[in-house]
Amino acid sequence: MARDLPPHLQKLREEIEGYARAFGLDFFETVFEVLTYDELNMVAAYGGFPNRYPHWRFGMEYDQLSKGYEYGLSKIYELVINNNPTYAYLLEANADVDQKLVMAHVFGHGDFFKNNYMFSRTNRRMMDEMANHATRVRRFIDRYGVDQIEDFIDRCLSLENLIDYHAPFIQRKLRALTDEEQEASEGPVEVRGIATDREYMRDYLNPKEFMEGERRRLEAERARQKRFPEAPERDVLLFLVDNAPLERWEREILAMLREEAYYFAPQGQTKIMNEGWASYWHSTIMTQKALRDSEIIDYADHHSGAMGIRPGALNPYKLGIELFRDIEDRWNKGRFGKEYDECDDFVARRQWDRKLGQGQQKIFEVRRHYNDVTFIDEFLSLDFCLDQQLFVYGFHEKRNQWEIMEREFKQVKEKLLHQLTNFGQPIIEVIDGNFENRGELLLAHRHDGIDLKPDYAQETLKNLASIWRRPVNLVTRVEEKGVMLRHDGVEHSEKKVEL
Repeated sequence: MARDLPPHLQKLREEIEGYARAFGLDFFETVFEVLTYDELNMVAAYGGFPNRYPHWRFGMEYDQLSKGYEYGLSKIYELVINNNPTYAYLLEANADVDQKLVMAHVFGHGDFFKNNYMFSRTNRRMMDEMANHATRVRRFIDRYGVDQIEDFIDRCLSLENLIDYHAPFIQRKLRALTDEEQEASEGPVEVRGIATDREYMRDYLNPKEFMEGERRRLEAERARQKRFPEAPERDVLLFLVDNAPLERWEREILAMLREEAYYFAPQGQTKIMNEGWASYWHSTIMTQKALRDSEIIDYADHHSGAMGIRPGALNPYKLGIELFRDIEDRWNKGRFGKEYDECDDFVARRQWDRKLGQGQQKIFEVRRHYNDVTFIDEFLSLDFCLDQQLFVYGFHEKRNQWEIMEREFKQVKEKLLHQLTNFGQPIIEVIDGNFENRGELLLAHRHDGIDLKPDYAQETLKNLASIWRRPVNLVTRVEEKGVMLRHDGVEHSEKKVEL
């Protein structure tokens, strides 16, 4: 399917790579392959990997991409894979100016993949791993039939966001008990009443009812401390892999899909930064080095198309590139620190220029150490919001149109961070794998402002129950009141609970 680069594209590739390295970009060996639009849609439907496990959703994605291209609604300009070597695809029908733009953009992504800390724990041989997954799933299909395997994959994919996105960098599990602590946890409960030196006062100060109540309290506390799992487990998929009563092939498939979910997670956590960084460098390389006079109009047209925004939508390319440019400008001019922050003269702030020239150094530092949440939290300033006209949009039902709902900087920033934290998805944790000693699963929704969607919650609980093979319960908050949702494998129910 893939073809080697023709001589003129190979020459362009060497030219663009030379510019990228001269600017300080550092990336793995990059393999470019030329595809027709149909082949590119096929690879894009597989998430950029030429070989994935067979599943109907990839065919549906391919159909949507193909129709979008044929109807002139969408076009894939760049597709690059985090791997070593890095793989990228060029559309055969593109003009040379587009090929150069894509190559420059790809080298920006390659630098980000290699150097940003969020990707430091990813599998750099995922091309091979995806092919291995595909081979194993096909063997299961041959053995158990396509319907059974596809049905199980459907259920697993509905749960693929129930992972701990920070697990590669945070140790959440409790330490193992020492032998002494284990022995103490299994021995009889020692109840200590109120101490007294007078024997005749002991029964008066520590009546039998009090001592029995204290014993029950201590036993309940011990049971709580020994619950399963010992602490809330945010990686729901890992808990299912380790503890659900699955067939061997089911456990392997669930583990494979969990691995793929963790591989793709950093891309979701750095979408704004990653696209902004790649856009910054394709813009820099093209405008300062690679563009010919005859290509300027076509380049400007395609670049502006990628940077376009509309009310109510977030364009990661636009927000990312502008924020990197703003950081570069601020650190070149010294527009940071205590003195600048405390300056309340609007004209002085606009004219502030200490000529520090630290902008390039700073953006490379930011590229290495931040993700989207910390990037926005640290560098989205009031001045930037005003310059970029960032507002909170909402849909006005009566007027049947999108309108600006909020202009205040604090609310704009909080809204943006809210959308980015955990991808705007609810945080779910496993609380008890033997709820009420019935082998049921108890989950909790850690409510941080994101409500559950009732239809999604019911379908998720249904799929969890089918994998756990027992009823599944979920405690959440609805209109500030505690609610326990439950699926027993057949039907859904709910009841009020105390939070």
